[in-house]
Amino acid sequence: MPAGAIRVAVVPQESKATFRVREQLAGISFPSDAVGTTGAVTGQLVLQPDGSIVADVSKVSVDLRDLKTDDARRDNYIKRTTIQVDRFPTAEFVPTKADGLPSPLPASGEHSFTLTGLMTLHGVQKELTRDVKAKREGPSLTGTATTSFTFGDFGMAIPRVPLVLSIVDEIRLEVDLVAREASA
Repeated sequence: MPAGAIRVAVVPQESKATFRVREQLAGISFPSDAVGTTGAVTGQLVLQPDGSIVADVSKVSVDLRDLKTDDARRDNYIKRTTIQVDRFPTAEFVPTKADGLPSPLPASGEHSFTLTGLMTLHGVQKELTRDVKAKREGPSLTGTATTSFTFGDFGMAIPRVPLVLSIVDEIRLEVDLVAREASA
């Protein structure tokens, strides 16, 4: 780890990843969101004092096998057919650039910025930018990162099941991160 860098470790089960997909179910007159979450989020972020990312040692991973919605049948279908967790059990995000962070990085305060990096999902790697709102209080860091993408961006087919009349081809992803500064 570079001298002076700050390493924050993700706190699993306090952090969570959530996806939202707009769907229209048969027999219901209005659309709703299918929402899935998991607390199986791990990893670390390493930042230089100027706010730049040390990409070769920064990564956040989400175990997709732990993903749950309000319907076990939906969970099984999404895991087996759409995401194919037996072949692609994790989603990973390697941040490469943070735009809008103050320099030098303050020891406390709230900040909004964008985080760009490489997302790997379903065996496909693609650059994504996330909008981040973060708060740092000494060694504690909390934040929410949001982005959206299509099923096809990561080589996934839009789910097709009889009870679902339509699905909007947009996955809205939100990661609520709780991290603590860790020693090198």
